[in-house]
Amino acid sequence: MSADKVAVEPGSPVSGGDGIPAESLTPADTAGRRPQRSGKDVTSLLIRTITPVLLAVIAGALILLAMGKDPLFFYGNIINYGVMGRGWQQSLVMMAPLVLIGAGLIVVFRGKLWNLGYDAQYLLAAVLVIGFAPTLNTILPWWLTLIVLTVVGVVVGAAWTIVPAILKARYETNEIITTLMMSFIGVGIANLLVRGPFQDPDVVVPQTQSIPLVSMLPYIPGTRVHVGLIIALVVVLALHWVLTRTSFGLRLDIFGANPKTAMHVGINKSQMILILFIISGGLMGLAAAMDMLGLWGYVRSNWNPAYGAAVIPFVFLARLNVLGSIPFIAFYAIVANGGQIAAQDSELSTDFILVLVALILIFMSIIEYIGTRRDLGQSYLPAGLKTSAAQLLGRKKSS
Repeated sequence: MSADKVAVEPGSPVSGGDGIPAESLTPADTAGRRPQRSGKDVTSLLIRTITPVLLAVIAGALILLAMGKDPLFFYGNIINYGVMGRGWQQSLVMMAPLVLIGAGLIVVFRGKLWNLGYDAQYLLAAVLVIGFAPTLNTILPWWLTLIVLTVVGVVVGAAWTIVPAILKARYETNEIITTLMMSFIGVGIANLLVRGPFQDPDVVVPQTQSIPLVSMLPYIPGTRVHVGLIIALVVVLALHWVLTRTSFGLRLDIFGANPKTAMHVGINKSQMILILFIISGGLMGLAAAMDMLGLWGYVRSNWNPAYGAAVIPFVFLARLNVLGSIPFIAFYAIVANGGQIAAQDSELSTDFILVLVALILIFMSIIEYIGTRRDLGQSYLPAGLKTSAAQLLGRKKSS
């Protein structure tokens, strides 16, 4: 079988259907045969993606009112600090690791797999990148040091997914459990490295040495946004092309739709699982490298930005579309960046931003449930609630 062709059974969703043998289909053939979305489908998609965000904002406003706070003041400050002045630049800087982490999650999610070890993959990569930076800066040119450290981050992030990937591929071990356990272990190791071999001897606080500003990623001319954002966007665009325009993307779609069918048509299940986890972990490590080399420059013990948990709702809102996740992640970056100061001005905990993220996830689940029932031709209401509502309406009419 050639590298750019995937064998599929006649009559399957990706077969030709017009006299072209299914086994000779290429990604370009299937792309031309993808069903076009109708106006109704587009409207439904917009409702399912935008409505949860709007409902979460409204629910958040009601919570603020119940707490005696002014929601207009709070949301206005989010826009002010997250977009106005230099706020937009700070939001763009925050987007650099977020879009990479979102892309890393999308890759495994499209294969119906879960990589919940993002915290360890990010932190281990971050600590090792920063830990080796002082030594490399003394023996290599700064630009070569940045390249080597970026590769270190990618390799470390990818390597921390190997154990869960092998256990899943060979023994069908639940990857949710294994990635979470590896996350706990990795976070602990990262803290030990910060307090041990990578501890800065010149400070009392347990942290690594800081990278000099001149040795970090340069800024985009005329801004305070480092070039890591450009690197992140280029990687995401390249990944989107791979997932939508190559034979690998087609095989991934088949594998994600039905692993047993994928094996039947010649897709190596174990190999696919390993590849997806390695790509996912590598993107987590790349996110850490861009964040450390472009923004932070050091790591403190017990520090964890928990980017992965915050990004998960937005990759699902984007329907696991790498390119579609960018505007949603940009929205979150603005809310998270502006919300920190806005919360302080409103005398709120910064954790209120996480409340908004949780509300988005809740409303997304509810709307998805309702939409699925509608797609199946069922009532929007569960059977028991529908019966109760009918009885209530009947009583009102009789009265």
